[in-house]
Amino acid sequence: MNFDTHSLTAYLIPISTILGFTVAGWIFKTHIHKQLKKIAARTKWRGDDVILSAVESTSVQWFFLAGIYFALDRIPMSPELLGSVRNVIVILIILSITFSVARAGVGLLELFAASTKALPSAAMFTNIIRIFIITIGLLIVFQTLGISITPLLTALGVGGLAVSLALKDTLSDVFAGLHILLSKKVVPGDLVELDSGHRGTVDNITWRNTTLKDRKGNLVVIPNAKLSAAIMKNFDAPLKELVVRVACGVSYDSDLERVERVTLEVAKDVMQNSDGGIPEFEPNMIFMNFGDSSIDFRVSLRSKDYSGQWTVTHEFIKRLHKRFGQEGINIPFPIRTIYQQKE
Repeated sequence: MNFDTHSLTAYLIPISTILGFTVAGWIFKTHIHKQLKKIAARTKWRGDDVILSAVESTSVQWFFLAGIYFALDRIPMSPELLGSVRNVIVILIILSITFSVARAGVGLLELFAASTKALPSAAMFTNIIRIFIITIGLLIVFQTLGISITPLLTALGVGGLAVSLALKDTLSDVFAGLHILLSKKVVPGDLVELDSGHRGTVDNITWRNTTLKDRKGNLVVIPNAKLSAAIMKNFDAPLKELVVRVACGVSYDSDLERVERVTLEVAKDVMQNSDGGIPEFEPNMIFMNFGDSSIDFRVSLRSKDYSGQWTVTHEFIKRLHKRFGQEGINIPFPIRTIYQQKE
């Protein structure tokens, strides 16, 4: 059997070039890249870890494609076919770099959002960054292929206007969501109540809507445009702490100085020894008015958050009732006397 030694030699150099670049890429990933990750782990800035992780999965691919690119000149083929294959390799390299840059950009944005708390929810912004970087990469691909991007940008502008008119409500929700996130009107985890009567904890803010989780565990989905325009009470902003007011009354023959002293002692005990109370808060009380059957007063306490007010109120009423019983202080109940005239 005869072998064409010249043909075999012609393909041996390109294959060796591709294998050499691939081996170099493997060495880079397993040794150099590994050492770079160890160095990055010792630095205070975590951004270098994000960047190295973004290029880890594609480093060998880059070396392999580069090997094919440099080996093409050694492979016997027509100039037209050579140009086409070279364009394909360049496009693959550009797309690979684009996706790596997108991963790095998203990772850096998430790192920035987590470290500075500047973005309450980074999901929407990461999608925008990813789409923007991929779009830039595609425009570079078109430019590489010799396709003028000026008409394309013009067409995109006209088409974008038509799409924006067709998707007016959707775009309104998108920009309303950006406004909500940037203004920090609400953030995930906040307990809010809308003028529509819906109340719940903000579960997530997406590009289209915001979801609330109510006390029953049900999800309430609200379009961002309606949430942005709604009258809203945020129980967790600017502070999670909440003033808790409890009304009570004592009989008219009570010693009010003694009532005040006992009540404040119980209130301080609740603040210091209940789960929802704030130990450093100083409770206060004020006598409100002469009621039909009692002298009414109100005690002001403070809870750590909205849900803690129920624990504070529960413990205060229970302990105050017990202490009033021990002190002989009477909490009257309404009495109405009816006189009936006999005919």
